[in-house]
Amino acid sequence: MRDAVIVEAVRTPVGRRNGGLSSVHPVDLSAYVLQALAERSGIDPAQVDDVIWGCVAQVREQALNIGRNAVLSAGWPDSVPATSIDRQCGSSQQSVHFAAAGLISGQYDVAVAGGVESMSRIPMGTSVGDADGMGPGFLKRYGIASANQGVGAEMIAERWGLSRSQLDEFALGSHAKAAAAVDAGRFTGQITPVTLPDGTVVDTDEGIRRGGTLESLANLKPAFKPDGVIHAGNSSQISDGSAALLMTTSEKARELGLTPIARVHTAVVAADDPVIMLTAPIPATVKALKRSGLNPDQIGAYEVNEAFAPVPLAWLKDIGADEAALNPNGGAIALGHPLGGSGARLMTTLVHHMRDSGIRYGLQTMCEGGGMANATILELL
Repeated sequence: MRDAVIVEAVRTPVGRRNGGLSSVHPVDLSAYVLQALAERSGIDPAQVDDVIWGCVAQVREQALNIGRNAVLSAGWPDSVPATSIDRQCGSSQQSVHFAAAGLISGQYDVAVAGGVESMSRIPMGTSVGDADGMGPGFLKRYGIASANQGVGAEMIAERWGLSRSQLDEFALGSHAKAAAAVDAGRFTGQITPVTLPDGTVVDTDEGIRRGGTLESLANLKPAFKPDGVIHAGNSSQISDGSAALLMTTSEKARELGLTPIARVHTAVVAADDPVIMLTAPIPATVKALKRSGLNPDQIGAYEVNEAFAPVPLAWLKDIGADEAALNPNGGAIALGHPLGGSGARLMTTLVHHMRDSGIRYGLQTMCEGGGMANATILELL
């Protein structure tokens, strides 16, 4: 029986908005991780059947099939095809799902899944332009012209009874865990340094803040409601970054002399209310656990994207998972959220953490625009 295994996973550092990576074209940022995959695995890129690349704002420098442009920028053979996909924030997690499906069905023997977003160069919302809402059908059905993620985060906080202090404590914990991971060198093996045009080397995530306090966060104004609880300090950071995973089958890995790290055990996608928008990781996780036959206690590590602090906290309440297993190395509040690259960034971090810690099962899920979520269960090999 064919399967889908991950044999290498790599990411760039995550750069702050207008930070170290903002001078790098997103095509070249993508090329860095493709080149690193080939170098680390030793595979001949000509053997790659397809590159599936997530990117949300596919306009300007991220237009014209950025996946294919990244392949060419990386110096890979002209014969390597690529496509670019958009499932909003989960785009590059969906890339992994598509690659796994292609491998299991026999359409691929070797595939690369990943993604990129340069939010400094292509600001969030650029692809929307002056569009007036989400269409008359949406307005008629839901009573609003378009949905807003920040307002959705406020709705989650209210529905699940999450106070501002709880959200801020979670945000401080994200930064503390990420700082501890940096200090312990836990990210070193998953990051490929990026050399800037001026010769500067960026090799560390730029968004991590040390020494924050509840008092300092209390000074930040709510971003979406005058009396709200969501602000810049308990939300994901606008960022630049790219990540990629080299995938194949167990049989092909043996043939090529590659050592699999993890198998894609279960992969699902789910959807929920598009107005509150950010709750779908809950039904996606339930669906993945049911399909896998596993229970929450069997999952040793969870990556739940920290788009806003209420998202993982509401998820934690409903799923009943071990809080210590949730985002053990911090999340997007501390590390940043380069939209189309985040799914692959989370999975790269998860794969390395599972291998480093000897964790058999790990689960990743993330909320996506339109009220959707992917969930993936990996099994360590």
